[in-house]
Amino acid sequence: MTRPRQSERTRQSLLAAGVNAFLEHGYHGTGIKQVLDEVNVPKGSFYNYFESKEAYASAAIQHYADCFVAQLDAALASNPDPVLGLHAFFGQLMAEFEAANYAGGCLIANLGGELENSDMCRGTLSRAFRSWRDRVESALALGQEQGSVRADIPPGELADLLTESWEGAVIRMKLERSRAPLQRIVTRLLDDYFRP
Repeated sequence: MTRPRQSERTRQSLLAAGVNAFLEHGYHGTGIKQVLDEVNVPKGSFYNYFESKEAYASAAIQHYADCFVAQLDAALASNPDPVLGLHAFFGQLMAEFEAANYAGGCLIANLGGELENSDMCRGTLSRAFRSWRDRVESALALGQEQGSVRADIPPGELADLLTESWEGAVIRMKLERSRAPLQRIVTRLLDDYFRP
């Protein structure tokens, strides 16, 4: 049996709507019907794009990760100093969180605990986190070569410290409705501990 022709535009709309819904309501609080109503797609058509809600969540996580990494890559590419590129990236994220009144947060962190029993989603979440963590490592390694980042600690360890601290600070940001926890991470690590 051949599957009906799929519109890439509709698929992208479904993924973007899924990211927003999962950020706002979590996996278990998001109903497929509410997403379909938002993008005006009939329920029967949903299954032309995704086999299940779990497959949909996995694809939405990957969509989010691709956008997140593209934003990081753009910030790093626009700054010859990788530390300034990381500053620009984290500054953009803080501005986005502030504009959303500190709601939502990071999809990877939000769904990480909620979907720990879904092998499919847990794998996608793990790859997504690893992807942005590895780019941070590459930026810090370049900073070490340029002399703007301390070289006595491997860049992978510094990247783990930064990304893991950031994710924890995002949770605190949501609780306090303040960018202060995020700003502390950036200032204390990028401007202090990571410097030579």
